[in-house]
Amino acid sequence: MLDPRPLIITALLEPAVQARFEALRRAHYPVARNKVPAHVTLFRQLPGRELDVVRRRIKVICAEVAPPEVTVTAVECRETGVAFRLRAPALGAVHDALAAGWAGLLTPQDQAGFAGHVTVQNKVTPAEARATRSLLAATFEPHATRAVALALWRYCDGPWDALGSTAFRGRC
Repeated sequence: MLDPRPLIITALLEPAVQARFEALRRAHYPVARNKVPAHVTLFRQLPGRELDVVRRRIKVICAEVAPPEVTVTAVECRETGVAFRLRAPALGAVHDALAAGWAGLLTPQDQAGFAGHVTVQNKVTPAEARATRSLLAATFEPHATRAVALALWRYCDGPWDALGSTAFRGRC
């Protein structure tokens, strides 16, 4: 029987940037709620039964696309947390190209397009979120990086199981 649990697709950033976001997430995310690594979500809920279709489409797109440029533009306070805002038109184009191959499989949220960010804190009080945003913004400088791969995950009622990653291999 095929596993019906949802699939999630995230972009992996260059290793040093990915590690920095992970360290910030460990430092600021409530420990009991921090069940997944720092991530840039492209799709939140693809049907688990379509694993082979999803994997094939990821491989096709990653073979054609060079590592997309990503600019970390700001630290933003959300109501109950903090995220780093990303500007990544090429990664948005990857989202759209993937979505074009999955007609009928997407939830309304996944159809809405790519809104790039990395959450480093969530599920805290608004006051704690504002304090964290102030702390992080004091030393923040916009910077460029690249998405180096797409990671595929299975949602497991909280934590995610890693199902592998596929590097972007297209020419620059």
